[in-house]
Amino acid sequence: MQPLIPTIHARHWTFLRSIAEACAREGGRAFLVGGCVRSALMGEPPVDFDIEVFNLSPGALEAALQGLAPVIRVGRAFGIYKLAGWPVDIGLPRRERKTGPGHCGFEVRTDPSMSLAEAARRRDFTLNAIYFNLLEERLEDPLGGFDDLEKGILRHCSDRFPEDPLRVLRAMQFAARIPASVASETVAMCRNLTPEGLSPERFFAEWEKLLLKGKRPSRGLAFLKASGWLRYFPELEALSGCPQDPEWHPEGDVWEHTLHCMDAFAKRRSGRRDDDLVTGFAVLCHDMGKPATTEFIDGRFRSYGHEAAGIKPAQSFLQRLNVSQRLIDRTLPLIKCHMRPSVLYRKGCSPSALRRLARDCGRLDLLVRVFQADSAGRPPLPDDSPEAAEWLLGQARRLDIESQKPRPLLNGHDLMERGWEAGPEMGRFLARAYEQQLDGCFSTRGEALAWLDRQLSGNGRSPENQSNP
Repeated sequence: MQPLIPTIHARHWTFLRSIAEACAREGGRAFLVGGCVRSALMGEPPVDFDIEVFNLSPGALEAALQGLAPVIRVGRAFGIYKLAGWPVDIGLPRRERKTGPGHCGFEVRTDPSMSLAEAARRRDFTLNAIYFNLLEERLEDPLGGFDDLEKGILRHCSDRFPEDPLRVLRAMQFAARIPASVASETVAMCRNLTPEGLSPERFFAEWEKLLLKGKRPSRGLAFLKASGWLRYFPELEALSGCPQDPEWHPEGDVWEHTLHCMDAFAKRRSGRRDDDLVTGFAVLCHDMGKPATTEFIDGRFRSYGHEAAGIKPAQSFLQRLNVSQRLIDRTLPLIKCHMRPSVLYRKGCSPSALRRLARDCGRLDLLVRVFQADSAGRPPLPDDSPEAAEWLLGQARRLDIESQKPRPLLNGHDLMERGWEAGPEMGRFLARAYEQQLDGCFSTRGEALAWLDRQLSGNGRSPENQSNP
């Protein structure tokens, strides 16, 4: 496990110390806690910081912070403050009483006199309840979280864990991120919880972390099944037990294949948020059409048409997670086209076929990443995608369609300048012209206009009759 301080940027460390010193002058004790401590111990530089201050009233804490930076009250009733321009949240220990269902059904009051151990027990997992004394520069670990972190175990802090069902989804994404195994007693607690009262926004936030930060997404998804929460995501639950042809999928059923694919995806993330979300969701959902299409034919399991059949359950699943329509619209074409890269590579596809694939999927580079994850998700079969991916992307670069679909080189203004009137006939002509472009009849704006003029003048027909280029 890494020492804590070297992983924190020097500028941040100096400021954090100044906060602790200001609190100490008023009689308080300031500790780093939560994700920043966990990340630093794992050798990952923290990007934001949570400080919990003991032995100070809200007024005294605010007074201590005033000289450091403008103070922003985020949740005064909760004793939470921010300092403008710094990635720091500063809070007081608080007591919570469950008053209603869901993530927000709590009555909260601050209690600066709480002990460190008592404050730790209100947190979710022991590895998030490790404190670091900023002035004495030492860890304080009342619940044994450091040992759990070293062993890769995710364990609840107290019997108050079930008060917030969102913690089940937090366990999912933390199991993927550490990666960790979830303690059996924590899994047992989760089986008795339901997502009642959780907002769709909270659903998406936890799945987003699984996709963008998970080192082993399979760990989180396996926990979801073990905890019984897979039933709240029926499109995923349907993958479990759906058989596959063992010659092509020796790893097992569609669920097992999906877990392997997700781990392969995590190894190839780009670091671009939206692209990784779209690709990750496409990999997660790519075989959702198999449960509806799998049949035993001539002694083998086959899933003809599962690509197109997967669109409806994938859309339902993504909407349940509150994924934006913009991301859904980018994800679904990748699911529908996910088998085509392999087919086109084996056939040595023409430029025309590759242009059409780029048009249909929206982003060839993202589709290739889905294809690579799919190919790598069949152990012990070797991953045969690198050569195909390199070839496909090389062809796409030459055609300038690696990260965009081919843009039509002709438009309605071109036809109106040549005497056409707007209407259905113009639309049909432009659609057919686009097909000619995809076939390679012209590839630049100049070539497109020359082709158009030949079409209009070649046989002396009037513009309105030029619907068959």
